[in-house]
Order: sequence, then C-alpha cells, then structure tokens
Amino acid sequence: MNTAALSPAPLSPALSVLDLVPVRTGQTSAEAVAASMDLVRLADRLGYTRYWFAEHHNMPAVAASTPPVMAAAAAVQTERIRVGSGGVMLPNHAPLVVAEQFAALEALAPGRIDLGLGRAPGSDPVITALLRSSGPTADVERFGEHVQDIMALLRHEGATIRLTSGETYPVRATPSATGAPTVWLLGSSDFSARLAAELGLPYVFANHFSGAGIDQVLALYRDGYRPSEAFPEPRTFLTLNVVVAETQEEAEARALPQLRSMARLRTGKPMGPLETVEEAQAAPLDTLGQQMVEDMRARWLTATPGTAAAELRRLAGRHGVEEVMVVPVGASREDEGMTTTAGRTQTLSLLAEALGTPAA
Repeated sequence: MNTAALSPAPLSPALSVLDLVPVRTGQTSAEAVAASMDLVRLADRLGYTRYWFAEHHNMPAVAASTPPVMAAAAAVQTERIRVGSGGVMLPNHAPLVVAEQFAALEALAPGRIDLGLGRAPGSDPVITALLRSSGPTADVERFGEHVQDIMALLRHEGATIRLTSGETYPVRATPSATGAPTVWLLGSSDFSARLAAELGLPYVFANHFSGAGIDQVLALYRDGYRPSEAFPEPRTFLTLNVVVAETQEEAEARALPQLRSMARLRTGKPMGPLETVEEAQAAPLDTLGQQMVEDMRARWLTATPGTAAAELRRLAGRHGVEEVMVVPVGASREDEGMTTTAGRTQTLSLLAEALGTPAA
C-alpha cells in the first residue's frame, strides 16, 4: 500500500489519543475492543500523531488492562500512526518482560512504538497485591533503576549483568534489534518529571487525571533537563479530556456518563459499565456527586468544533507544547452500535477537521 498517498494534512497543534477502551452498558469486552480498533483506524486516517492505551485493572467500564496486546492489535491495523502505552505501570511488571514485549512491538511496527512508563498501580490495593503475588517485581523505590534497566535491555547491544560468581552475562530484550521504542515517563507529581529531566527523556504530566500543579511540574522538568543524545531538548505534550459535538448541548450530553463514572469512583460508590447518554440523564446524582461532576466539567474541554480548536490552540500556546493528547470521553447513545464508538468518533473527526484549518 502506498502510505504516502494516505498522508493526511498536518494538524496544528498535533493531536494524539489516549484510550482506556471504555465498556458501555450491554457491551462485551470483545465489542469494546472492536470499537477501539475502529477508532484507532480513524485516528490513523485523520493524521493523529500517536495512539496510546492505558493500563487499568478490574474496572467494569475499562477494558484496557494490557497495553502491549492492544498496541500490537492497533499496529497491524494502521499504516503511519505511532502506537504504545500511556502507560505500562512498571511496579506491576518485571523490567525484562516489559522490554521484551516492547522490543517485539518495535519489530512488528518499526519506528512506530512508544513505551510510556508510570509508577501507579492502575487499580486498588487488593488488585495490586494480586499483581505482585509472586513477589515484588519493580517496586516503586527502584522505579528509576528499572527504567534505566529497560532502556539498556532495549538497545542493540543489550545489557550486561554480573553474577554472584563474578562472571558477566549478556541480556537482550530481543536479538539483532535494529531500533527501539521511544521511552516516555508519565506522572501526576514531580517525581517522574525530575527523573525524566535527569535521564534526558520525554515526559508527560497526567493533566487529564489531575491538572493541579501542571505549570510548576513542567517548569521543573524543563529547567532541570539534562540533554541526551536522542533528545537534546526537553519534550512534552498536554493531555486533556475532550468531547466535541456539533452543538454545545450534545457535547455536554456525551460527556455526562464519563463525568458521573469519575464521580462515583472518587466518592467510593459501586462502579459499573459506562452509562449511555440516556441512562445518565435519567438518574440524578446526590449532592456530592453532582458537585464533583460540575468541578470536573470545568476542567474538561466540552465544546463545539470551532470553540474546541481555539481552546486547544490557546492551551498549547500557554503550556509551550506543539502536541495535545486527547482522551475522547464522549459516550454513546442507546441506539448506536456496540462495535463502534459514536461519541468518541465524532470528537476525533470534528477536532481533526477544525484543527486542519489554519486559525483565523
């Protein structure tokens, strides 16, 4: 296939996607995955830069538990977009296993793989204990050490370990590697920002999850950055929850199910599949839940295409970035198909159309 003929017009700012693979009422996990594969194919056609999958466990509304598997599926169905993790929660995994998985992905889609690494468990304490039931793998205290281990294992020459006997032993994530994934550090505090600056790595602050302190953390990363061969300059982008529709009313309706789900999570209420728009509109929240919805709504971008494009350009300029990673959180209506994701498709399509047009 002639990929040059498929190259879309550049977007300004560049756009990327973070996908949690949401599972709605009545939808199976197979259908949810099919819907996300439909969405990544669309993002590829529209000119999005990268498409990352998150790692979350034991959540009724989230099917993204294994980013390497999802990234592999996405890689074989796309032509040009970068795919990867946003991120792999390193304390849950042995560094060698992570390196091997992403080395295999790099062999599958050379030059298109991103390995985003985070420190959070991606679930509650019970599931965290189950994930580490065979013993600690990459405990939080050794996060920086294990990030460097993964980077060494991914190199063509691999790493060398010293055995208790004093002998050295070579270890590689894959034989005869010709390239390696791009490693990103992710975080919602200053720890990963400091580490990324020290190691000369790209860094992303989880603004979509916790926007508090973004200016201070990005300044800390940029001011303390130590240039590396691969990245002589600091590199970061903005993440944001986004819903775009033809009308403001429709955008707010599509945002409501995810807002309500986040409010339940943060108030300790039982979780279930993601509601449809109609379900969310039919069941009022209590006072605390409604207040949380309103507080979160103020930090999300829920708008019509022109307004959304202008706001994304404003935010990119304010934070000094050339790329925005959107978390498309638009929900589905009851009469919309299970193997597609209408609210999210609409968001990506309208955003690409609006941002592909030069600002007035």
